[in-house]
Amino acid sequence: QVQLVESGGGLVQAGGSLTLSCAASGRTFSNYAMGWFRQAPGKEREFVASIGGSGRITTYADSVKGRFTISRDNAKNMVYLQMNNLKPEDTAIYFCVADPSYLRLRTTYDYWGQGTQVTVSS
Repeated sequence: QVQLVESGGGLVQAGGSLTLSCAASGRTFSNYAMGWFRQAPGKEREFVASIGGSGRITTYADSVKGRFTISRDNAKNMVYLQMNNLKPEDTAIYFCVADPSYLRLRTTYDYWGQGTQVTVSS
């Protein structure tokens, strides 16, 4: 079992930045690929970014590539999402997710947190 708790969401103006954090507890953290998904009102949950267990490989959705950066600190059991140049369309609840499979995490995952709200005003 893996428990995930997100933090760092909030209200920001377009063009601004936010950093989301996710604290993980439970099984050996480095054995899990980690990622972020988001869900806007009335829309399906969508993939944002993922990172492999060692932190050497990352994948991003086209909509955030070049603006968002995912990272992890295995010593602290933490994963981060640095979000720059935020746009109103980035407004959503952001969920931290974990899965043993890096490839599978793009579409499904075993564990997820409760989410943190990000609102970008125009």
